[in-house]
Amino acid sequence: MMALAMWLLGVGADVSRGEGRFPQPDFQNGYGQPVTTTPVPRAPALEYLDVAVLLVALVLAGYLALRRRSRRGLFVLMVFSILYFGFWRKGCICPIGSIQNVTLTLSDSAYTVPFTVLLFFFLPLLFALFMGRTFCAAVCPLGGVQDLVAIKPIRLPSWLSTALGIIPYLYLGLAVLLAACGAGFAICRYDPFVSFFRLSGSFSVLMLGLAALVVGIFIARPYCRFFCPYGVLLNWASRFSRRHVTITPDECIQCRLCERSCPFDAIRMPSSGQVPEGREAGRQRLALLAALFPVLILGGGWVGSMLATPLCLSNRTVRVAWEMRQMDAGTPTTSLEATAFRGTGRMSDDLYREADALQKRFRTGSGMLGGFMGLVVACTLVGLSTNRQRKDYEPDRASCLSCGRCFLYCPREHLRRKKLAGTVDPTASAEAEKS
Repeated sequence: MMALAMWLLGVGADVSRGEGRFPQPDFQNGYGQPVTTTPVPRAPALEYLDVAVLLVALVLAGYLALRRRSRRGLFVLMVFSILYFGFWRKGCICPIGSIQNVTLTLSDSAYTVPFTVLLFFFLPLLFALFMGRTFCAAVCPLGGVQDLVAIKPIRLPSWLSTALGIIPYLYLGLAVLLAACGAGFAICRYDPFVSFFRLSGSFSVLMLGLAALVVGIFIARPYCRFFCPYGVLLNWASRFSRRHVTITPDECIQCRLCERSCPFDAIRMPSSGQVPEGREAGRQRLALLAALFPVLILGGGWVGSMLATPLCLSNRTVRVAWEMRQMDAGTPTTSLEATAFRGTGRMSDDLYREADALQKRFRTGSGMLGGFMGLVVACTLVGLSTNRQRKDYEPDRASCLSCGRCFLYCPREHLRRKKLAGTVDPTASAEAEKS
């Protein structure tokens, strides 16, 4: 009993010394809670309010672009969207980032996406099927910020625009792959404008956003055109849109005033001045492209599978397993994650099995991503080699952002507005239409 009493006294002394060395934190006097880097979740009612505002904004954008043909109205709505969805809602949740939430839901049964996030993902796509890319015109805060700084936009060579236009497909594929394999949300992590909306962020992300805005002065909406992954989905939906904005309200008189009005190179010129290609040459080119399709897809899949190893290290579990294997092999490491895992007491074999399963998913996903990019390149080549006949100046349904700038350059649009205002003499109007 005496020995037990002495041992208890020793333990108590050690505990008291420990309490003296490491006092409990005082959360009452002068303690400041750390600032979170993401917005605090809102109440469900407020989340549905955001959806209602999105729905109303999409309806207004379609009305202003297709019915009123008002560039001024679209601009005012764009400023409102920047203030509400950007600075007030701090850029979250947005349809662009919701790609990753939907992907994670489909790949991980333990994750359930909120219904409001699904609405943010699908509503702009649904409206694009009926009205074109009106979401890009005046509802997306990322596009609106870039639109404000497009002061002296220049036209890029067509070959350069086509080459840069492949990047969003790669970004979309990578974001889906990383989200599906539990490697995080790359779109949100590298959003160039979210730091401005939240008035915080790392120095590197702030510099990325500043660089995008500086480039946007001369290259209109560089992120929307050459990086936005959600723009790929809107591109596909807008191709089949039931209605779409037109440059002229009725007939095109081919005055060429709209030719350089679009800073996004989304206006296609008439093909009447082009020399028609011979039928035999067209058949030979089509046969060559048909033969290239499987080559590009299989070659892209092989290249993608080669990139699986560096890509899988973006997953924390795979990375810790790799570091643990290095430690087991006798290689010294300073990894805090590997050291922390050793302290948990978990078996390394469990970690290795989980990491091997993830690496297998990465290999499959990387191969599919490579094949997808090969298909994108093949379809791009087909598009470049196909000459669609056009009689008038037309907006490209896929790349047109429905911004309404071309309305301001069309004489027929000016005549329509004068008629609506009652400031045009009917006789003079008839003579103008005949001429």
